[in-house]
Amino acid sequence: MSEWDYSLFWNEALSQFSKELSEQEFSMWFNISYDSSQQDTIRVRVPSSFYRDHLDKAYRPAIEAKLFDLSGKRLKVEFVIVKPNEHAQPKPAAQTAKPSAKPAQETPKTQHPQLQPEHNFENYVIAENNAFAANAAMAISSNPGMAYNPFLIYGGVGLGKTHLMQAIGNRAYALNPKLKIICITSENFSNDFVSAITNQTMPAFKNRYRSADMLLIDDIHFFEKKEGFQDEVFHTFNALYESKKQMVFTSDRPASELKNLSERLRSRFERGLNVDLLPPNYETRLAILRRKMEHTKIKVPDDVLDVISHNISTNVRDLEAALLKLTAYAELVGIDITMEIAQQQLRDVFSQSRHGNVTIDHIIRTVAEQFKVTSNDLKGKKRTKTIVFPRQVAMYIAREITEYSTTELGLEFGGRDHTTVMHSCQKIDERLRTDPALDVTLQKLIQTIKQASIKN
Repeated sequence: MSEWDYSLFWNEALSQFSKELSEQEFSMWFNISYDSSQQDTIRVRVPSSFYRDHLDKAYRPAIEAKLFDLSGKRLKVEFVIVKPNEHAQPKPAAQTAKPSAKPAQETPKTQHPQLQPEHNFENYVIAENNAFAANAAMAISSNPGMAYNPFLIYGGVGLGKTHLMQAIGNRAYALNPKLKIICITSENFSNDFVSAITNQTMPAFKNRYRSADMLLIDDIHFFEKKEGFQDEVFHTFNALYESKKQMVFTSDRPASELKNLSERLRSRFERGLNVDLLPPNYETRLAILRRKMEHTKIKVPDDVLDVISHNISTNVRDLEAALLKLTAYAELVGIDITMEIAQQQLRDVFSQSRHGNVTIDHIIRTVAEQFKVTSNDLKGKKRTKTIVFPRQVAMYIAREITEYSTTELGLEFGGRDHTTVMHSCQKIDERLRTDPALDVTLQKLIQTIKQASIKN
C-alpha cells in the first residue's frame, strides 16, 4: 500500500468492532466505509450528518483507540458525508468488514413487480425530521431479518412512510434479486385472506406469506376492529419472526395507540424498532422541491420554490402536488413559470395549507386565554385542577386538528411522555359523553384557532 494508505488498519478495526458489538448495533451505526488517508488522518464516509454527529459523539474515541492499538500511530478520524444519492466510487482499497456496513447503489436487472422504482433511497431527502428512520431503513435493507425486526414506520399523511418502506424493499432486491419480497397494503392483504377462505385456498395463502424473505405491509391501522384478519397477521408474524425474516410495517400512529388491535398483535408490532416521521422543516421542503426539479423539463425559478416551501409545511405529498400542478399548467399552456403565475395557480393550495397549518403555540395561547391561565401554566408541571383541565383541552384540540403525533405533542407540552397526551385525550373524550357544553366550547376554540391560522 502507498505511504499514507491506512485501509488495512481500518478494515481490521471494523472487523474487530463487528465481533465486539451486537449485530444490530454494528449494522446500524457502522454503515460507513474507508475513503482516503493523510499522514495522521483517516477519512471515513458516512451517509448523513445525523450519522456523523452520532459517530463523533458515541464512537470516535473508541475508533481512534482501536486504530492506535493496530497501527501504533495516533490517527484522527474525519467523517465525510457521502449521501446515498451521490454516486461517488470508493477508493480501490476501501473494503469494509461486512457487506452490510457499506452503502450500496446496485440496480437490479429487473424491477420488483410490487415495488415502485421511484421509491428508493436516492430520491429520499434525508434531514433531521427523518434521519434516524432513513438510516435504520438502510441498515435493514443491507441485512434483512437481522437489524431491527420488525420495523414500524409511523407518522401523519404524506410524510413518506410508503416511500421509505418500499426503498427498503428496492435496495434489498437490488442487492439480492433472489429474495422473495412481498409488498402489500393491509386492505389487499385482507382481500387476499377473504378470497382464500371463499375459494378454499388457505394452504396456498399461508404458504405464500409465511415463506416470504421480506414482508412489507402498508397501513396496519386498517386491521383495527378486524379480529379475523388480526389472527392471521399474528400467525404470519410469528412464522416470519421465528425464521428471522424481515418485516416492515407502516401506520398513521404508534402501535401503542392502535387500541382496537388485540394486545398480542400490538405487542408484536412494538417488539422491534418503531420510528416516527416528522413534518419537514423549511430547508428540507426546499431540498425536496429541488430534488423533484431534477426530474422535470420545466424550469421553476428559485423564488417560486421558496414561496412554495414557505407556504406549504404540512407534508411532502402536498409539496409535490403543488409543484406538479404548477409545472403541468406551464407545460399545457406553453408558458414560463413566474411568481405571478405561481401565486395565481396555487392560490387555493396556499389557502388550504395555511388553514391546516396550525401551530401548537397558537393552540396553547388560545386555550390559555379562554381559561384565564398562561401558556407557561399549560406547558409547566403544575397539576392543580384549574391548570390540568385546560391542558387536557389543549392537548385534545392539538391531536384533533394537527398532524402531530402524541410523541411530538408531549414534547411541545413541556417534554411530557406521549402516554400523558393519550391519557388527556381519553379524559376529554369521556367528559364529552356527559357534558354537551364542553363540545360547544371545543368547537368554538377550534374555529377561532383555524380562522386565526388563515389570517396569518
